[in-house]
Amino acid sequence: MPYSLPAGIEIFERGWLSANNILHIGEADVSIVDTGYCAHQAMTLDLVRNALQKHGVSHLHKVINTHLHSDHCGGNASLAKTYQSDIYIPAAEALAVKDWNLDLLSYLNLGQECPEFRYQGLLIPDQEIMLGAYPWKILAAPGHDPHSVMLYQEQFGILISADALWEDGFGVIFPELWGESGFEEVAQTLELIEGLEVALVIPGHGKPFTDLAQSLEKARSRLDYLSSNPDRNARHGAKVLLKYKLLEWRSKEIDQVRQWICNTPALNSAAKQLNMEISEFSHWLPQALVKSGAAVFEGNHLVDQI
Repeated sequence: MPYSLPAGIEIFERGWLSANNILHIGEADVSIVDTGYCAHQAMTLDLVRNALQKHGVSHLHKVINTHLHSDHCGGNASLAKTYQSDIYIPAAEALAVKDWNLDLLSYLNLGQECPEFRYQGLLIPDQEIMLGAYPWKILAAPGHDPHSVMLYQEQFGILISADALWEDGFGVIFPELWGESGFEEVAQTLELIEGLEVALVIPGHGKPFTDLAQSLEKARSRLDYLSSNPDRNARHGAKVLLKYKLLEWRSKEIDQVRQWICNTPALNSAAKQLNMEISEFSHWLPQALVKSGAAVFEGNHLVDQI
């Protein structure tokens, strides 16, 4: 269904390696929500620079991160350096970012990368923040990531849902991979969303959508499927992690793929949950990705299949 955006809001729909970016332009504030993956940071800079020039502004006051997975904050450092922007992160991530503690941040655990950055502000659930011309309420959205937030603009009924809700589901429930609670948190977040007056959802990935009821129905069906057999979530999460890395690599020698799998803690956790030795798992996972149609073998390389 067609949708319209209030003046001063622009969406950069990016794909899967980089999350969507939402630019907010007002008289007193210019902000962007989420900044994509570090491999795409030059493209993120170009998108922002061109949009600011189009609107006749030169400042980017704030960078807002719904959560700190690498596809949502990989452009932080570059934007902050270029525009001297203040970076705002979920409050629960403050200590991890202050110390740049790789044991608390997700990048090593998930086998991904993110240039180091500093924060100047915190996103505290149930408080409001000005983005461009409009106030947005900060909402806690645990599940996919325990510290994730969403942003809700009540006047226009717009929800920036990050990876808590997509048109056809939601992001991988990562906490369940390493034995922490996630299924119940997803259910609670979906219940929170259902209680809002929402005319438009801007997800972390995929196009914006207006049929909230249908998307919630799909998300709950997906949650029931995964939570009824946690091994399904482990297999799904593992395939998503490898597919994501393959989007960056495009093509990789299979021995190097298997080495990356063995060196990625989240995948070791998934293997343990599935009662597989990591050596066995490192052979199974590429084959599972190929079987799903998301990759192909070409000689001794694993190649991304779009």
